[in-house]
Amino acid sequence: MDRSILWRAAAAQVLLVAAISLILALALPHSFFEDWGWITGPAAWLGCSAITARALQLPVRAVMLGAVLAGIPSAVAVLAGVHWLGVAIAIGAFAAWCAWLARRPGRRLRWT
Repeated sequence: MDRSILWRAAAAQVLLVAAISLILALALPHSFFEDWGWITGPAAWLGCSAITARALQLPVRAVMLGAVLAGIPSAVAVLAGVHWLGVAIAIGAFAAWCAWLARRPGRRLRWT
């Protein structure tokens, strides 16, 4: 596990998710999220994950798989009524996945 990637993936995902959440909250009424939050949230999460993958020069498809897997506990938390706790757990799991990807055998990172 690459700790540098762990912290950078977590920081990037936190910043991106917070930014998109703020933009959407300011641009759309609350009723939109009641009707469309089930697709908007996961789509935003995946978009942020793709940007994080590109920024850290990790394989986008592999990172997207990790984002989907990390999103499962988040979905459970939403159903339990603790949405933001789920996001925190998902970010930790996502960052760990990215750190693991960075240290896979035969994987070379470019730092340009």
